[in-house]
Amino acid sequence: MGTTHHEPQRALQPPTLPADASEPLAVWLIPVLQDNYVMVLQRGRRAAVVDPAVAEPVVAALEERSLELEAILHTHHHSDHIGGTPGLLRRWPRTAVIAAAADRERIPLQTRSVAGGDRLQVLDEPVEVIAVPGHTRAHIAYWLPASGHLFCGDTLFAGGCGRLFEGTPEQMHASLQRFAALPDATRVWCAHEYTESNLRWATAERPDDREIRERLAEVVDLRRRGLPTIPSTIASERATNLFLRTQNGAELGRLRRSKDGWKACAT
Repeated sequence: MGTTHHEPQRALQPPTLPADASEPLAVWLIPVLQDNYVMVLQRGRRAAVVDPAVAEPVVAALEERSLELEAILHTHHHSDHIGGTPGLLRRWPRTAVIAAAADRERIPLQTRSVAGGDRLQVLDEPVEVIAVPGHTRAHIAYWLPASGHLFCGDTLFAGGCGRLFEGTPEQMHASLQRFAALPDATRVWCAHEYTESNLRWATAERPDDREIRERLAEVVDLRRRGLPTIPSTIASERATNLFLRTQNGAELGRLRRSKDGWKACAT
């Protein structure tokens, strides 16, 4: 999908946590398919996952750590974000499935339907739902204000944004500005490893931008060592993500067309 091929990654090891329910939330990644990430939220022996593309590696990672799955959160309906849900429900049938009410037909297994502005609890953690149409018409994101995590699916990527499959440049611009308004330290957990490709394109667009060049060098080093570039932060995206820096939908649309045609990248 436009990214450089590297040695397969292993699931990142989460910190060893005691069984105390008051312990902080941990977030870690399971790399799957070509360039997807499944995000795992862990508190003690309880877990939730975001955008499970496939089931088998997720089941294996959770069972290896003796975790019980309590919730599955979906950002949008694409198969590489929901494909693992049936398999996870076979293993943990009481798991809640949280997804956009507007996408009930395309995400049929949901047990809790939400919309932008809704608030809920996952693993005793406050979660706010943000409507972010653009990549798809019913795309949502999940912001955890207490612990500072953002799960943004395919709307915001590190150094980029998603293709406009069902939305307009104006919608995507408005959605990205909702993210830009979040605190600087917010950790951005996007669902694909597209960062190197995105920043190589951004460097071609803005060859004199020192901050983008420096971030690209850091990302290239991480990828050479087989390490993920996720999470990013809102501060980093404000500084180096050309899409987050746009002033309006027209500017975003021009950049998106440029990225769509750049070396036939499929990001």
